[in-house]
Amino acid sequence: MTGRALLSIEDLRLCYDGRDVLRGVSLEVRRGEVLALMGLSGAGKTSALRAVAALQAFDAGRIEVDGIALEPGRVPPQSRLQPLRRRVGLVFQGHALFDHLCVIDNVTLALTHVLGQTEADAQRAAHALLSALGVEARANALPARLSGGEAQRVAIARALAPNPPLLLMDEPTAALDPARRSSLGQTMRRLAAEGRGLLVATHDAAFARAHADRVAILAQGVVVEAGDPGDVLERPRHQATRALLAAEG
Repeated sequence: MTGRALLSIEDLRLCYDGRDVLRGVSLEVRRGEVLALMGLSGAGKTSALRAVAALQAFDAGRIEVDGIALEPGRVPPQSRLQPLRRRVGLVFQGHALFDHLCVIDNVTLALTHVLGQTEADAQRAAHALLSALGVEARANALPARLSGGEAQRVAIARALAPNPPLLLMDEPTAALDPARRSSLGQTMRRLAAEGRGLLVATHDAAFARAHADRVAILAQGVVVEAGDPGDVLERPRHQATRALLAAEG
């Protein structure tokens, strides 16, 4: 791929509770690309995503998202983060929808409260997203009434509501059956084809093989191996990659 990276992470270091979680992670994501950040549980994948979304402070290194730079130290106050919120959407593991809000209100919340859109404009945008993702019929349902696949698509709609160029997804295949995993993969490819970049934290090698453009293996706080999924996952060179594949069974 050519051109400037949509997301650039350089020498990212993060310590949590006295433990070095990330010890110098560097990677890039470009528009139109799906990058799978892979590793066993506890490898630091979620911490990396949260740092990119400015939900987690980091100790050293640099993160740049579409020209917006994050520096080490405390997370900036929300009043300074609106430009980043327009550029990054995060789909949490377990979806993290607000249980007391119906689907449409979950999706419009950031549009009205963070981006300042009118209720009417937010409703139009939310209905369009839910329709595109096949869940508009569930607009008035509470999260507890959704299937796992429906909740996943609503979470994606909420993350996409501000129309960010970068989408982060944390273990998106957790608890999805094979049909829903395939549908999710197709949705990801469609989003990439629209010009977005996707950084997907996962330990699901089969899913990464089928849907990612590149994979990066995270172990012991660093990226130990990266490249085409066929090369990395079929001919692993690092022990951490072999351990990940063995754990998959």
